[in-house]
Amino acid sequence: MAHLRFKALDIVNSRTPVYPNHPSMKVSEYYANNVYTVEAMRSTIAADSFKKVMNAIDKGEKIDSEVAEAVAAGMKTWAIAKGCTHYTHWFQPLTGLTAEKHDSFYEPFDEGRAIEKFKGSALVQQEPDASSFPNGGIRSTFEARGYTAWDPSSPAFILENGPTKTLCIPTIFVSYTGEALDYKAPLLKSLVYLDKAATAVCQYFDTDVTKVHATLGIEQEYFLVDRALYYARPDLVMAGRSVFGHIPARGQQLEDHYFGSIPPRVHNFMADFEIELLKLGVPVKTRHNEVAPSQFEVAPIFEEINLAVDHNALMMDVMDKVGEKHGLKVLFHEKPFAGVNGSGKHNNWAIATNTGKNLMGPSSRPKENLIFLTFFVNVIKAVHDHADLLRASIASAANDHRLGANEAPPAIMSVFVGSQMTAVLEELEKNAKVKVDKGDNVYMKLGISKIPAIIMDNTDRNRTSPFAFTGNKFEFRAVGSSANSANAMTVLNMIVAETLAQFKKDVDKQIDKNVKKEVAIINVLRDYTIASKKIRFEGNGYSDEWKNEAAKRGLSNEPTTPRALDFYVTKSALEIFEKSGVMSERELHARHEIMLENYLKKIQIESRVVADLAMNHIVPTATKYQNLLIQNVKGLKDIGLESKETIDTIKEINKHIGSIIKDVDDMTEERKKANAIDEGREKAIAYCDKVKPYFDKIRYAVDKLEMIVDDEDWPLPKFRELLFVR
Repeated sequence: MAHLRFKALDIVNSRTPVYPNHPSMKVSEYYANNVYTVEAMRSTIAADSFKKVMNAIDKGEKIDSEVAEAVAAGMKTWAIAKGCTHYTHWFQPLTGLTAEKHDSFYEPFDEGRAIEKFKGSALVQQEPDASSFPNGGIRSTFEARGYTAWDPSSPAFILENGPTKTLCIPTIFVSYTGEALDYKAPLLKSLVYLDKAATAVCQYFDTDVTKVHATLGIEQEYFLVDRALYYARPDLVMAGRSVFGHIPARGQQLEDHYFGSIPPRVHNFMADFEIELLKLGVPVKTRHNEVAPSQFEVAPIFEEINLAVDHNALMMDVMDKVGEKHGLKVLFHEKPFAGVNGSGKHNNWAIATNTGKNLMGPSSRPKENLIFLTFFVNVIKAVHDHADLLRASIASAANDHRLGANEAPPAIMSVFVGSQMTAVLEELEKNAKVKVDKGDNVYMKLGISKIPAIIMDNTDRNRTSPFAFTGNKFEFRAVGSSANSANAMTVLNMIVAETLAQFKKDVDKQIDKNVKKEVAIINVLRDYTIASKKIRFEGNGYSDEWKNEAAKRGLSNEPTTPRALDFYVTKSALEIFEKSGVMSERELHARHEIMLENYLKKIQIESRVVADLAMNHIVPTATKYQNLLIQNVKGLKDIGLESKETIDTIKEINKHIGSIIKDVDDMTEERKKANAIDEGREKAIAYCDKVKPYFDKIRYAVDKLEMIVDDEDWPLPKFRELLFVR
């Protein structure tokens, strides 16, 4: 297979630059051109229908069939004028990918004649096969019916594939009996719950607040490798990560990649996918090199959370397609390369009111500070009370490789708030007094005349914290780079809403006892601050000291997915999911089963890849090289020379080959035992505890052989080539 490696390197070296096709206009002139925006809708449907659709979006009112027909007609007119020939319901099943089934607009109506049609019923509902998507036993093979249903709060858009254009309509996906089979439906329900609970609390401070929504900005990290090198690595193709590979002499230790000059080929790729995303209304704003070699990041501006999640899923799809054009493969796996940073989605989450106030933003005005502090403390209390559920929401086979390794946050859930907010909470705890300085009133003088004063934030940054306050939002850093953010955000919305609902009850109890409203609020905030104190941590989350301290505090530290997922089906979790209306017990158990099955399948695939590469590629290559050394020893002996060092090398190769063969055999036997287990959780745990430990053992031996065997014979592209050759 070594010839494939060197052929791939030749392909990389012979590539010519691919430049993006920049539109000859400002971004503001083509931004959202491929989106059925509010303005596009207003110009294509009647005023009364437009008003009803906007009421559905803003107030959750139902859309009747007459309005659906009007919207479908307007959407069809707009899409066909843009060159669309097909339409599809675009949804996010529990595969972790997006899904679509394209239907043509045309319908024959007479002999040899056709007309473009798009009915309201086709806009509102379609019927994919629900038994063919992950469903946790909700649908059997012979019970295939499921439905996608239009989500009017997320605008339709046009996907371009060369000259072909398809109208995509964002939808939820549910079973025939109504259970959610996607990420979007529970997210939308959690937003309803959050809106109700948060609005009720806002009424203490501002009666003009009638609606609250969550906002989200998702920083997306990813790796880029050349597609030729990618296809020369079966592990990257089959498992999404490299199961073998010796750490190169130069990795990220020089700290020269982060924020460095973007390589020209990567820059062309970034510019190209940004153009496509901007046309789709995805507000991409920032691009830069990340810490590890060949690791990069793209970040958008904040949006309402439902749209932000849709846009992130769309972004990943567009990046992959544009990458193919540039001869690049985008790796979204959380840990594609050992020894360097993994990738995550940093979910920057906040809550805003219909009056335009960010409830996570402190102020210099006491009245506004109290509302900020109310929501700030309630979020911390929510994370404290439901930390295990939040941990479960980011659990996956891929994220297990990342959490706690190379600048990723640990599996222990904690909250970082910074020194200033810590002082505020300590003052509240001791004296029930509140004083918060606005960040832009505090300056740090640099003492350099050419550099202006820098506005200090009211917190520092803590890269090791899974959940950190960053001045006017909370950053949930533990979400994996390949994950659908809806999963974690659904849980976060729900637990914050649950805490806010309880907060209102606690405050009202005191008000009913004739305690002044402001005093009652501060009393409850003080109680919540004290009760949630143990979840706050300002130090190094990577350290062993923190693990020991967290254990003393009674905080969970569950590093493995199968056991972390147990938190989904505890009695308290079932109660909160059902109470909030986010998911029923049946839906939750089905989702738990799906996630367990996904975990064990991923580990099963990795195990097979490890065995295949080790036995069919590494061992034969090492044996071949060992035989060359044996011939060398014989030749030296014939001319009377000693060859102790060469014999020692032969022995070392033989030791590693023997170790690989034994461990692969033992791993295969453990996999057979695991496959014989019927129960999903126990099967997943068997893969976790009995099969997965062999990965590192086999890798150790393979990586040692990589440093011994002649480079000309080694079959797999090496890390130095994957990470540095572009």
